[in-house]
Amino acid sequence: MAEKRRQHRQEERLVGTLTLAEIDMFWSDCHFEPAAAWDDPRLLFAAARDARVRSDEEAALAADESMHAEGLILVPDGGGDPITDFLIRIDGEAARFRH
Repeated sequence: MAEKRRQHRQEERLVGTLTLAEIDMFWSDCHFEPAAAWDDPRLLFAAARDARVRSDEEAALAADESMHAEGLILVPDGGGDPITDFLIRIDGEAARFRH
């Protein structure tokens, strides 16, 4: 598989880089490399992860909606349209998204 990378951005700020590792049904599993702007949304991802661990669907949905409201996008390296409507999970260096 050719290496496919996407920039995880919030407006013009680079949050991190996702490098595709494999595709699992509807999810794209990636390696996540954080960038300088990661500190701001990191807490949203931690809250979403904690809610899913507790099986608190309402809190997990609220966290996902908060992430969407932050204007996070995925921009393919090498060009192409950015992805604006997606679900993403980041836990350390592991990430997965679906759109």
